[in-house]
Amino acid sequence: MGDFASVRDASGAVVAEAHAAYGRVMHDGAGEDYEDDDAPGDSGAGDITEEYSDSHAYYDSDIYRQLAVAEDAGTAGGSRGAGAGGGADAGGGSSSNVGGMKSRKPKWYGTKKFGGLHYLRDIEIAGRLIVIEGPDASGRSTQIELLTTQLEAEGYAVLNTGLTRSEIIGQGILEAKRNISLGVRTLAMFYAADFADQLEHKIIPALQAGYVVLADRYIYTLMARNTVRGIRRSWSGNLYSFALVPDMTFYLDVDPYVLVHRVFAKRQSLDYYESGADMGISKNMYDSFIKYQQRLAREFGILEQKYDLNIINGNRPTDAINAGLKKQILRYLSKA
Repeated sequence: MGDFASVRDASGAVVAEAHAAYGRVMHDGAGEDYEDDDAPGDSGAGDITEEYSDSHAYYDSDIYRQLAVAEDAGTAGGSRGAGAGGGADAGGGSSSNVGGMKSRKPKWYGTKKFGGLHYLRDIEIAGRLIVIEGPDASGRSTQIELLTTQLEAEGYAVLNTGLTRSEIIGQGILEAKRNISLGVRTLAMFYAADFADQLEHKIIPALQAGYVVLADRYIYTLMARNTVRGIRRSWSGNLYSFALVPDMTFYLDVDPYVLVHRVFAKRQSLDYYESGADMGISKNMYDSFIKYQQRLAREFGILEQKYDLNIINGNRPTDAINAGLKKQILRYLSKA
């Protein structure tokens, strides 16, 4: 975390050189340089170039290189995403259809006035955001891996994302949890910063480039964790009002007693935070894990109603779960 200032300063040197190329990715292959429509004094965010210059060195990151390579490949007529079939039309405007998926304005949580990232609210995205939620050891990551391979085989460009994967925040969260006793709201804000960085610099650019983004957990896990630790739901809802509404969200519902056996088979020990040990539920880690997971499951039952989550029986074999997910996702994408 101490290197953030140097990373931020280094980003300024590459912004000017990478700006035009980034614009082509951000504008789904239209071939136009990125332009800031929000002049000082407008109701928008001001100079967006300044926003990106003041962030981490996005243009040197793996995601930027991935999108650039995919865009080049897409112009050769390769995949269904990342610019395939998405060039400029005869009138010079950007295409409204990338790789068979229609471009549209994204949906944001929060109110019309305050929801979303205000300087990106009027963008168009051609990709689709699909979320796989579930508790520790529910099989989320396995399903993400399987679906990535399967969707790529169908011709879709796929990007994976998940919690604590921000290049400037993610490692700091892991180190802080190992070495520091964090307050509940402090940890909540830490995770929100990680998510915000990925949303702005990874998820949104990928969606604009026509990718199918598979998210291994999303804001729902963070909100559920906050609630069971005593934070009001309204506080978490306001905190994540800038988030994109996913196109599909699945929750792998697994019995806590099944989960605990999977955890031991996976790593022979229980995670401190995933067991709710920081909450003082029980001195016995096994009991704490079971009770904590039961509380999370109840909270997801509430989130299901509010956020339209698709509940999947995660107690079944991996292949059976995957077959159902694959069928639903491919059917949705074929009509997108």
